[in-house]
Amino acid sequence: MMPLPEILPFGLDAVLVRFEATMSDQANRAALGFAAHIRNSTLPFIEVSSTLASVTLRFDPFAVGLDEITALLQQHLRTQDWGAVAMPSGRKLWRVPTCYGGDHGPQLAEAAELAGLSTEAAIDALGVSRVRVLTIGFAPGLPYLGTLPPEWNIPRQTALTPKVPAGALVVAIRQFVVFANASPTGWRWIGQTALPLFDPTRSPASLFSPADEVIFTPASEAEFATARTAPFGGATWEDVE
Repeated sequence: MMPLPEILPFGLDAVLVRFEATMSDQANRAALGFAAHIRNSTLPFIEVSSTLASVTLRFDPFAVGLDEITALLQQHLRTQDWGAVAMPSGRKLWRVPTCYGGDHGPQLAEAAELAGLSTEAAIDALGVSRVRVLTIGFAPGLPYLGTLPPEWNIPRQTALTPKVPAGALVVAIRQFVVFANASPTGWRWIGQTALPLFDPTRSPASLFSPADEVIFTPASEAEFATARTAPFGGATWEDVE
């Protein structure tokens, strides 16, 4: 059974429930499951946000005190083994057309070499990898996705790539990241999507939700050009049980 997490004060109006100090599949499952549990409860939280291995919970300090909040959380945390909890309901499996390599992923060969693979084998492996949205962070709508097989435990770069475009697919430390906006990055740029990851006029504004699953399906230049003009950047989805 997973040990009980730490409950730590987080500013004046929040607490951090930390399941592990570093990311693991078990800790991420626990964070996603516990966040869903709290959202469906009557506990007095006004914001719930899961990260790679923890959950941040905001409350009104004028309505409830830290000691009371801590006691309520301890009570709920003892109700089950959060490391074995089912994934939240309402998840989607997304299939995203992705143009790998070339001008759309100029660091693919370098990333593949670090993983001990040829470029072609890397595309074949990455193009069928079914990864989970571990968390949304760094920028609005930006997903961290994983975990990839062990050979993809490649390091970040020691220097920054000055700019990758919106929709860029990058890889490091057994995870994908897709950029919602043009950005510098220390991760290796391996492919390109046309995903509209964040739109403040859309509800919900973020295209992906934590615990969704994604497959970045290889697409030719012609297929990618078509995806650029299609709804959701050509991505399709189905419900996950």
